Amino acid sequence: MISNKKKARIAGLLYLVVVLTGIFSLAYVPSKVIFWDDPAATFNAIKESEMLFRLGIVSGLICYVFFLMLPIALYELLKPVNELYARLMVLLAVVSVPISFLNIQNKLTVLNLVTENQNVTEQLQSQVMFYLQQYDNGILLVSVFWGLWLFPFGYLVFKSGFLPKFFGVLLMLGCFGYLINFLGNSLISNYSDFGIAKYIRIPSALGEMGICLWLLIIGAKEKSDFK
Repeated sequence: MISNKKKARIAGLLYLVVVLTGIFSLAYVPSKVIFWDDPAATFNAIKESEMLFRLGIVSGLICYVFFLMLPIALYELLKPVNELYARLMVLLAVVSVPISFLNIQNKLTVLNLVTENQNVTEQLQSQVMFYLQQYDNGILLVSVFWGLWLFPFGYLVFKSGFLPKFFGVLLMLGCFGYLINFLGNSLISNYSDFGIAKYIRIPSALGEMGICLWLLIIGAKEKSDFK
């Protein structure tokens, strides 16, 4: 029988891969090659940093594969706390994976447009921006599930008795942060100009990185009261 500590460390290792590949593919690569107000600069940046763009695609796929395994590992650790919430956590996380995989097609299309066309025109640059925007819209859509799964996960952490309640609170707050940003971007045309999105994401970032490192380094106690 696998101990709680080993289950926690397996989950922590999976989570670490998700966090690192997610940061690289969703934050670092876009910051280097995408300039939303300059199609020409974006086209040239992707062409000149083609390998970086390709690595971003591969990193994203790795992230989603590990994100498919992560909630299952967490389920094994947390189902004694509340099996219904544990199942809900898995369902909400897993639903996001096929959407994320399909969304990668937009990046592959961008790659084809940039590498297979010798004549660079404004129309071609506009097409690249169109598919990048489609990809960004896909990320916005899937972020609903990236947020929703955090609530049952946070609840289970909070109630576990063998993981810090503080992380559970942050994870549950992170759920609402994702949902607020989704609604803001969907309902308000200039929501990004407000500059509040990055602050609203802080609880989820702290909660996910914190619980990831705790699971990986500290693990989990063998005994808990599940109150």
